[in-house]
Amino acid sequence: MSGPTEELANNSFAARLSNVYLSILALFCFKLFIKVSLNLLTYFYIVRGNRKEAARISAEFYEYGRHISWVDRSPLHDAASQGRLLALRNLILQGHNVNALTIDHVTPLHEACVGDHGACARALIEAGANVNASTIDGVTPLFNACSVGSVACTEILLQNGAKPQSLIYNPSPIHEATSKGHYGCVEALVTWGADVDMHIPHLGTALYTACVCQELECARKLLREAAEKDCTAVVKLLLEFGADINTRNSDFQRPVDVAPPSSLTEGFLLIYEATPQLLGQMCRLCIRDCVGCDRLHLLSNLPLPYRLRNYLQYK
Repeated sequence: MSGPTEELANNSFAARLSNVYLSILALFCFKLFIKVSLNLLTYFYIVRGNRKEAARISAEFYEYGRHISWVDRSPLHDAASQGRLLALRNLILQGHNVNALTIDHVTPLHEACVGDHGACARALIEAGANVNASTIDGVTPLFNACSVGSVACTEILLQNGAKPQSLIYNPSPIHEATSKGHYGCVEALVTWGADVDMHIPHLGTALYTACVCQELECARKLLREAAEKDCTAVVKLLLEFGADINTRNSDFQRPVDVAPPSSLTEGFLLIYEATPQLLGQMCRLCIRDCVGCDRLHLLSNLPLPYRLRNYLQYK
């Protein structure tokens, strides 16, 4: 009689053990389903523009708030974006995190810089704000400052350790400043070591950007920098895109005057001055000037031969 009883007990134990495993598997699948659902829900809110609700879901269910604050708009963000310095300082004294992040990784320092609020930016940096913080799109506070032409914020950031040059695939401060003609920002970036020859695959160099956008003051600055560094290829590129060889700096010096003596750049500039421009080049610059920098992207739509359109677009 003991045999059947023992076998029945073993079967009962195996059944209970099997139920435990099934319960664990069911719980795992349920948690996985919840996480996938929350991810989809968060994405849905982001697409619909309701980032506040998406941030709340992230903070509540994924526990991101243990070390950094994942909120869509903290009081510090609001004060920084509006330039309310006194309120900002009070919030900092109350212990608010100066590196609080939105769901897009935007910090209060990003907001201060895009609003051209230099005093707020300085207060945040003095309280420990990360000057090289990057959003999910790779945007830094320095990029924001250059985007709006805030020379004050640009200099404050650079003085406190902001990197003047971004990674090659991230938004570039010097390209942004150059494309919008923010000469003061370009000058600050160059002073702090930004590489005017940095090439970005979809943008080219900052010099190329200055020429394409026909930003005269930025082109002048970059032309002088290229001349001083004996960058003959860069000087040639700028002149090809219409840079003025007779432009003068604050000391009334032309590019040939600041070029290193007996350098290749000096020799090239002297020859260029004495050589008449090609008629084709003069026509190209004249046509591009008539079209205007805001409409250069429409050159490909002109009813012209394929080779001529490419010539006008420097292809």
